[in-house]
Amino acid sequence: MPRWGLVVEENRGYGRHSRTWSVEVVGQVEGTREEALAALRLRAERFEPFHPAEPRRRELYREADGFLLVVHGLRQPFHCRFSVAEQLYDSAAPEPGARQPDAPAPAREEPAPNVPAPLPPKTRLRRARPGPPPDWDAQVPEVPSWLGRDDLP
Repeated sequence: MPRWGLVVEENRGYGRHSRTWSVEVVGQVEGTREEALAALRLRAERFEPFHPAEPRRRELYREADGFLLVVHGLRQPFHCRFSVAEQLYDSAAPEPGARQPDAPAPAREEPAPNVPAPLPPKTRLRRARPGPPPDWDAQVPEVPSWLGRDDLP
């Protein structure tokens, strides 16, 4: 069964000169191309792009090989491209036939009576990425070194 990579391409970075077009594999699907496209559509509908910071409107378009997400921000629109790609090779994959260590069987725990099951944790489709440091934090101390000195006029 072929393995498909769910690929997203989008702008990252800030400013005109430091903004770059980057690619990320956000998931993998083993199955048919149609199954991979269906999984990709769900990712595209829920995807939170890096830009813009304050989205006003989202438009999702289907293309021949994937999807195009256009997100209108406060000042300008940004776009993300989603596509499926068949994985032909992975240098980090284990060798076929390589013996995997046997994992111990998980112990089965019975829930205590009259105790509700815990809620599943909230999941996000993307990791939060730190932005650039704020302009006011240019390695300037909050308290100047001369404050409180007695030898100054």
